[in-house]
Amino acid sequence: MTTPRRSVLYMPGANERALEKAKTIPADALILDLEDAVSPDAKEAARERVCAAVGNYGSREVTIRVNGLDTEWHDADLRAAASAGPAAVVVPKVNSAAEVHNIERALELGGAPDHTKIWAMVETPVAMLHAEEIAAASERLTVLVMGTNDLAKELHAEFVPGRGPLLGGLSLCLLAARATGRVILDGVYNDVKDLEGFEAECEQGRQYGFDGKTLIHPAQVEPCNRIFAPSEEEIDRSRRIISAFEEARAAGRGVVTVDGRMIENLHVDNARRVLALAEAVGS
Repeated sequence: MTTPRRSVLYMPGANERALEKAKTIPADALILDLEDAVSPDAKEAARERVCAAVGNYGSREVTIRVNGLDTEWHDADLRAAASAGPAAVVVPKVNSAAEVHNIERALELGGAPDHTKIWAMVETPVAMLHAEEIAAASERLTVLVMGTNDLAKELHAEFVPGRGPLLGGLSLCLLAARATGRVILDGVYNDVKDLEGFEAECEQGRQYGFDGKTLIHPAQVEPCNRIFAPSEEEIDRSRRIISAFEEARAAGRGVVTVDGRMIENLHVDNARRVLALAEAVGS
């Protein structure tokens, strides 16, 4: 069964009201955040609140973002998350395979269940250049999460429509994810009032090949779900591709066309992927 991750919403771990509201938001997955959304004096209380909330969201994928490896809260966050057993632990600024191994070891020592995976945030030039090594470092690592804000900061890049300054890094990480069979999520869009710009960036991310997008506001969930889900036209075409291919194979024909275009195995594989996602999201 395909796990949909079209919309992955950050929720501030220090805000009890926000954690409660998350139960009604139709995001595919949640990241209960102990990092950027939590002030230093609220870290410990947020950790307890988030770990207690993990099982409160039904069948949805619920993850915990811990504080970074170089912070004073990281080790305690990992121990608590391991005990809580979320779907995954999201770790900021992962820069090497060795860091993945350390995270994996800490989760195992903390008694994390097998279902608790690692989502590695890649958000630095070093991470871009070592993305394949990071992605392949552990079978427990299943998702790469783009940290585009930090990447832009470290590149001294401007935020411009189309994200031209970031496309090199995005492409490197996409290549790494596909080469290693990992899921990859696009970064956040900062202007929550600019839904037109947000939708354009969702379209760009989907065209590039991202599996979904991380979000910072509930208003971004609906358009993100819509754009990253297969359209009715895509679903119809995928069904016709598979049907035509199977009919041709049964008849012993080597050439298959749909809508005047040659169909090969790769088109059939893509069609099956589209239908699996459509089934998973109820399209």
